[in-house]
Amino acid sequence: MSDETQRLDKWLWFARFFKSRTLASRFCASGRLRINGASVNKAHHGVRLGDVLTFPKGPHIRVIEVLDLGVRRGPAVEARTLYDDLEPPPARRTVAKPPPVARRVPGSGRPTKAERRATDRLREGD
Repeated sequence: MSDETQRLDKWLWFARFFKSRTLASRFCASGRLRINGASVNKAHHGVRLGDVLTFPKGPHIRVIEVLDLGVRRGPAVEARTLYDDLEPPPARRTVAKPPPVARRVPGSGRPTKAERRATDRLREGD
């Protein structure tokens, strides 16, 4: 392991977990991030190779191992080489489509009683 360190907020920004370094710094100050199990609330905390970061991001809890410190905020492909995702978020669930709705021709007026009953039968599945 190397003795080199990098600021936590800078590394999170390089790894593209946050859109700006300011957002990364605010997140670090919130105290919701852990490095190797210890809670961190300072943006200037040093990150080393092999450290494991645990933090909430969106609806998921991210568990990340630091593989490289990085020298710039490059493209996403380059940012992905900075870490190993130890617990990737589950695949997104597909949203079920709502049942079909009976449509009327625009401008045809209100439905008659027979048309309304036919529509009700369609909705009930009879």
